Amino acid sequence: MQFEVWAPETDRVALLLRGEPRPMERDPEREDWWTSEAQASDGDRYGFSLDGGPVLPDPRSRRQPDGPDGQSAVVDHRLFDWRTPWAGRGLPGAVLYELHVGTYTPEGTFDAAARRLSHLAELGVTHVELMPVCPFPGTHGWGYEGVSLWAVHEPYGGPEGLWRFVDAAHALGLGVVLDVVHNHLGPSGNYLPVFGPYFTDTHHTPWGSAVNLDAPGSDEVRAYLLGSALAWLRDYRLDGLRLDAVHALHDRRALTFLEELSAATDALSGDLGRPLFLVAESDLADPRLITPRDAGGLGIHAQWNDDFHHALHTALTTESQGYYADFARAPMAALAKTLSCGFFHNGTYSSFRGRVHGRPLDRVRIPGHRLLGYAQTHDQIGNRAHGDRLSATLSPGLLACAAALVLTAPFTPMLFMGEEWGARTPWQFFTDHTDPELAEAVRNGRRREFAAHGWAEEEIPDPQDPATRDRSCLDWSEPGRDPHARLLAWHRELLALRRAHPDFTDPDLAAVRVAHDERGRWLVMRRGDVRVAVNLSKEPAVIPLGRDGGEVLACWEPVGAPGPDGELHLPPECCVLLGESG
Repeated sequence: MQFEVWAPETDRVALLLRGEPRPMERDPEREDWWTSEAQASDGDRYGFSLDGGPVLPDPRSRRQPDGPDGQSAVVDHRLFDWRTPWAGRGLPGAVLYELHVGTYTPEGTFDAAARRLSHLAELGVTHVELMPVCPFPGTHGWGYEGVSLWAVHEPYGGPEGLWRFVDAAHALGLGVVLDVVHNHLGPSGNYLPVFGPYFTDTHHTPWGSAVNLDAPGSDEVRAYLLGSALAWLRDYRLDGLRLDAVHALHDRRALTFLEELSAATDALSGDLGRPLFLVAESDLADPRLITPRDAGGLGIHAQWNDDFHHALHTALTTESQGYYADFARAPMAALAKTLSCGFFHNGTYSSFRGRVHGRPLDRVRIPGHRLLGYAQTHDQIGNRAHGDRLSATLSPGLLACAAALVLTAPFTPMLFMGEEWGARTPWQFFTDHTDPELAEAVRNGRRREFAAHGWAEEEIPDPQDPATRDRSCLDWSEPGRDPHARLLAWHRELLALRRAHPDFTDPDLAAVRVAHDERGRWLVMRRGDVRVAVNLSKEPAVIPLGRDGGEVLACWEPVGAPGPDGELHLPPECCVLLGESG
């Protein structure tokens, strides 16, 4: 087996394998790389010592059995016995379900989560989107401070646990997407700066020095990130990747990292003979991100659409703080605009930013499935002071309206775990830092952040308290009782209708028609021969649909078909799906 490591700023490197040191040689064909041939088997521990320093884990480690600070372990991907032939499942027509392994079940492991996958298959989603699974300090955390970008968090089950999870999901016809973080690494267990210029002070981010994508040495850093991304797709048979906060990737090169990653993913898809896709998180409202490369874009296959979330959230809750202020002036109009135009900010003034923001999306050339639509995500719940879901304050009727809009909009829908039954458990910010100083800094930073917005420090859950994580675990007894059981049945009905009516998955944004009434708080979206009407008001609504009002396909409360005059009478906080009459 060949061991290799990129260490351009060191004079000598030693490989420590099974406790025995052996010198490494410079690779004559690759500048600044060190190599060594040695016999090794799956599970063997190893690390690297630079210039006589301490033994450090491999930057390309496939396994960290003792956590981010321990030695690496050899992983032989050929040993796993894949039982499910898998041809892949692409993005068009997909329904994603965001899942955090550590709180989806009380056990917080891949195997425990896999035992609950039948629930998702019966629900009708098509893909599970796992939040980050790279190693991070301690046992429990969100995963966005991971290190060792090629390895799997050991408390979740390590590489074998992820293999079993993916195989079980594929056996049920579910694709698997993984959230990966390229814009920063965690402060604890991050040894990359010792090996080389993985970071640069040319740019700065909220997490400190930026990942080096365009400064000297960036060729190898980009290769490191590309190799990691492709390894997840290839070695774990994943169907796609979600790219965290790509607006924080500082990259001034002519060929950007994102375009390079897109091309490499498409090439791997061709080699493997199955569809692969990338979904980016971006707050730039820039359609070039999801425009194909041959049309001058970056070629990312889809992006999260926070504009739709913010418009929907504001319409449902009437909240107006922070970035919701841009949508709160006329929330029904904002919602109507995002449903038909994709972005709300498409060259319009943003009071939150104090400037014009966004760019118009070409609705003819960019299909709607390239935007993900959602009412809740880990960010939009967990970054609230108490991690409260919409179910903490909204009626079941309004939750049903939110589901109707998310699951019938022209976007690729995504649900956050437990949303399908209106889970009452919060999803709070929690950490398990083993460094006492870092733990205290995170705790105090969280409290200061919300104290600036009027919260008392004692009101903010302690991220380091194990009870904060425990409160965030789903309660699997809820789906068996109302109102949760009724909401779950509603989500299943909506997803069944989505499969049965092609109009609900038509990606043509330009064909979407939306009517709304700001004061009456109602909205009607037409997609081909189907319509979705929601009344977010506490008062009944009379909605003029015209003569072709249609027949009822599904409704949250009993609703009669539109009368001969084309008027639809919709109860308070209620929604209905209508199909073509006759």
